[in-house]
Amino acid sequence: MSTRQEILNIIEKNSRIDVHELSVLLGAEEILVANELKAMEEEGIICGYHTMIDWSKTDIEKVNALIEVKVTPQRGLGFDSIAERIYKYPEVTSVYLMSGGFDLMVILEGKTLQEVAGFVSNKLSTLDTVLSTATHFILKKYKDHGTILDKKYEDTREIVSP
Repeated sequence: MSTRQEILNIIEKNSRIDVHELSVLLGAEEILVANELKAMEEEGIICGYHTMIDWSKTDIEKVNALIEVKVTPQRGLGFDSIAERIYKYPEVTSVYLMSGGFDLMVILEGKTLQEVAGFVSNKLSTLDTVLSTATHFILKKYKDHGTILDKKYEDTREIVSP
């Protein structure tokens, strides 16, 4: 496995790891690791660093929805042009081209169900190349980006028998 691949495997699970600790884990020089990180950022391999938050454990209201979108691709541009129009909206957190009955998966974030529904009906559905949409609200997240969010309490006390 290359140094790059090892770095990516580690930081994908823990983006907060510092360069020193990363170099120790890899058994590599700190400067080499720092240079590889910088090069991968410049090449667009590393696109950002994110913190995963379980918003349901806060008092902040957030609603997430998955919107399946069927579109007419534009001649010479395919799906890229319409995907770009959609991902420029601040409510949109992700856009994916996918196979199946729909062309794009759009992930939205809003404060209320009505706000998200309004975005779909007033902005997304009105785009000229959008043929249809299907909205799915996320009610609860159990696992996100490989992290289990709904961990059950485990009693780790030792059993004491008489």
